[in-house]
Amino acid sequence: MSDTPGSKPQNTAAFYGQAVASFAVAMAATAIGIYQLSADAWVRGFLAIAVLYLVTSSFTLAKVIRDRQEGPAQGAAPSYAPFEKR
Repeated sequence: MSDTPGSKPQNTAAFYGQAVASFAVAMAATAIGIYQLSADAWVRGFLAIAVLYLVTSSFTLAKVIRDRQEGPAQGAAPSYAPFEKR
């Protein structure tokens, strides 16, 4: 890795693989748990939709946080700051 300004550190392939594997195991375990649940089909369907909604909103939140951290250069005013007074 380089310490030059403007260069971004990259994750290793092992870290990426671990993150993907962890996500896959968690989703599979949740899906199996919902499938094996002794409840009506509509309850299992509701739980499955809720899990999918949580996953997609988590990805969106992570992207928004990352974009905000990688935002404008030091000293530049942010183009959008909804919670700050002007």
